[in-house]
Amino acid sequence: MALGHASQAQYLLKGTTIDKDTKEVIPFTSIGVKGSSNGTTSNANGEFTLRVSTLPVTLMVSELSHQRDSVVVTSAEPALQIALASASIVLPEVEIKSYAATLVTRAYSHMKANYSRNFYGKAYYRQITRLDNDPTELQEMIWNVKSSNARIEGTSLAQARYAAKDAIINFRDFSFYTRAYGLYDANVDSTKSLALLSPNAAENYILELVGVIQQGDRDVAEISFETSPKLKTYRAKGTVWIDVDSYKVARFHITTPNFTGSANNPTYKFKNTQLEFDIVFQNSPGPVSPLDHISTNLSFDIERPGVKPKRMAVSAYTFFFDTGETPAAAAVYRKPALQEKDLDEIRKTKYDPEFWANNPVVKRTPLEDEVAESFEKKGAFGTMVKPQPTKPTRKLQR
Repeated sequence: MALGHASQAQYLLKGTTIDKDTKEVIPFTSIGVKGSSNGTTSNANGEFTLRVSTLPVTLMVSELSHQRDSVVVTSAEPALQIALASASIVLPEVEIKSYAATLVTRAYSHMKANYSRNFYGKAYYRQITRLDNDPTELQEMIWNVKSSNARIEGTSLAQARYAAKDAIINFRDFSFYTRAYGLYDANVDSTKSLALLSPNAAENYILELVGVIQQGDRDVAEISFETSPKLKTYRAKGTVWIDVDSYKVARFHITTPNFTGSANNPTYKFKNTQLEFDIVFQNSPGPVSPLDHISTNLSFDIERPGVKPKRMAVSAYTFFFDTGETPAAAAVYRKPALQEKDLDEIRKTKYDPEFWANNPVVKRTPLEDEVAESFEKKGAFGTMVKPQPTKPTRKLQR
């Protein structure tokens, strides 16, 4: 997949992926051109765009909980609606409770054994902050990225833009959560780890095998998990999908109320917090699969004295592309650090409107298009990254 301009492609395919039975949209579906590396992923609303040089083409469409399918496209109009059937789920003839624990333990061992194998490529990061559903902040970045079978290992900024309205709180450094969170860390004492993928899974978590999804040539176990009531300082629940033959993690979804952020103003209180990560890996051969995308979401009520509470929500989506096993020649992959500020790095990059307008990797829903356009009309991307003489916005502290 290349970061080309619109003139390099003759046809722009648009469409939506939906569930065949429920008709509900399917987010984050992989759509690729058969026989090529050209592809994309549907967004949170199941929408996608894909530029192709010729027609007809055969699109290969897949999503973990649905059956893989192919679609022959002969025209760019009308917009496509691709319906996928739900994948069949079976329960194996084993002791269900012990099987879930066994798979999680083996997935941990497999991840640890293969953790040193790295991938290199690019990643597109898009973040939108909303206050009572009103967009107050938009940040987009293209990273050179180094990753593993568990996390992002390092990044360097290639392109970026940022714009915001005056708001009670901003999240200029929210990307730290995406870059720092992982399923395994070799520098952490695994015997004391509260992570699901650790030697302590059966002790710290209640595990339940939901079933096994038969997806093409692989079977993937779906396992729900929740922290044991005996854990008093940390709460989390979610679902992990594990290939039953290779023990590779296919997807990991977790939600936790354990968000520790605070505002500069000590009278501001965060209530009903929820931090969510959804990490999906590519379905590729071999012992290790690279990252496909990461979704990071934070929501909470912010309470202030004498003022009605407001709901804050920050959503970030990171899509990995051009992934290979060779580092970029000039790229420096820095590990995430709290002292490094996104806005400081963004200020060093010149805003290029053409790059963002004609980049096939930059995917947005119609609502997000409106958000970007509203900031564009104000010239915000060209001015908001500079120091402003206006009243400073209170920043999130971690």
